[in-house]
Amino acid sequence: MSTLNIIYYTGTGNTEEMAKYIGEGAENAGAAVKLINVEEADESAIDADFIAFGSPAVGAEEIAPEMVEFFEGIKDKIIGKTVGLFGSYDWGQGGWMETWREEIINEGLSVVNDGLIIHLAVDDDEKIEKCKEYGKAIVG
Repeated sequence: MSTLNIIYYTGTGNTEEMAKYIGEGAENAGAAVKLINVEEADESAIDADFIAFGSPAVGAEEIAPEMVEFFEGIKDKIIGKTVGLFGSYDWGQGGWMETWREEIINEGLSVVNDGLIIHLAVDDDEKIEKCKEYGKAIVG
């Protein structure tokens, strides 16, 4: 059975909700899933067949500093992997995800389906389904 570790930072709970539904989708596709808040993550968090990183947009459409700091510490250990990227945002057009994706690719990684962004909360069936589908895509 393949494994997926979903490492996320959440401010308001929206990105955590995304992580749960992404995890559900991956479990439905047959993967064993672990949800890990980045504030509790250590290097063992990347010991999985698949890894997804989640961060809300903060400040002027930026990745949460907690996620940036964690990634800086482990990026050399995951070169060559394909990762999932996801997060929620309030305003803007999702430019932070484009920036994050480019940074990840520049580090020698690939990103599943260009990442997934959700505006505000995962509060309807369409958003829930998008998250579950992304989970399936990560482990697919």
